[in-house]
Amino acid sequence: MSDKKLITVVGATGAQGGSTARALLRDGTFAVRAVTRDPDSDAARALANAGAEVVKADLDDEAGLTAALEGAYGAFFVTFFWAHFSPEVEQAQAQRMAQAAKTAGVQHAIWSTLEDTRRFIPLDDDRMPTLMGEYNVPHFDAKGSANHFFTDAGVPTTFLQTSFYWDNMVGFGSGPQRGEDGSLVLVFPMGDARLSGIAAEDIGKVAAGIFAAGDAYIGQTVSIAGEHLTVADMAAQLSDALGQTVTYVAVEPDAYRGFGFPGAEDLGNMFQFFRDFSDYYVGARDLDLTRQLNPELMSFREWLTAHADEIPIPPAAGEA
Repeated sequence: MSDKKLITVVGATGAQGGSTARALLRDGTFAVRAVTRDPDSDAARALANAGAEVVKADLDDEAGLTAALEGAYGAFFVTFFWAHFSPEVEQAQAQRMAQAAKTAGVQHAIWSTLEDTRRFIPLDDDRMPTLMGEYNVPHFDAKGSANHFFTDAGVPTTFLQTSFYWDNMVGFGSGPQRGEDGSLVLVFPMGDARLSGIAAEDIGKVAAGIFAAGDAYIGQTVSIAGEHLTVADMAAQLSDALGQTVTYVAVEPDAYRGFGFPGAEDLGNMFQFFRDFSDYYVGARDLDLTRQLNPELMSFREWLTAHADEIPIPPAAGEA
């Protein structure tokens, strides 16, 4: 039996959990227990082949979560709002994780969270529409308002606040689109404000760095990014990487909210929060601290070098 301290990673086949499990396995300081709903998936098998113990558990099953945490020194916790679009589900899952961590005696939890934007924009403020009756940005507000479950339970926790994944350009539809004239455009309601972004793989490396630091970050909020860029800067770098001109088209949040895809209103409010509170949001995400925790931190250009060929490019008119 290994004498390494054990870290249980929830959501180990997702973007954040997967990057955390891989980073911990590469470092080798800790043993890794990877929690997934489907241990037979290719991603789960890859983790097992890399040395992780893979176990099945569900965020809606507190007993199963508790069992997955038994004997663990630490745990990485994350939820995935876009699987259900429900803030209430997300909060209930966070509460179950916090209680399971308390029951299992976890000594260091990392909870991947975000700001509750209602601290910045009250619901009676007409600058932004209220969604689902009580939220500005449901996938932010639900996480931020769930932080207290960990503190209330007395779980020693680091609150990890991430930023926009550049990987959203690969699998979430945030990359270049075709404009009406056939040109490639990058459409965001950000004006000239900077957008804090990060490679998903770097989130896991930061989490590994937090665990490696022992109790140094317990009780703290650690907010991270790989780079702070205007969307115009991102479009210019995309142009270089793709070999095609990409132009930034700035729209108003109202227009973005009206695009009609699932989550458009939520994301429109999110980008408005980024834009209107840029000084706070960018200022909170400390590049030096992020790099201290993850010396391999990538810039956007470095991420593009590795992933540009994965970004789906809509064909031009007449192309197959």
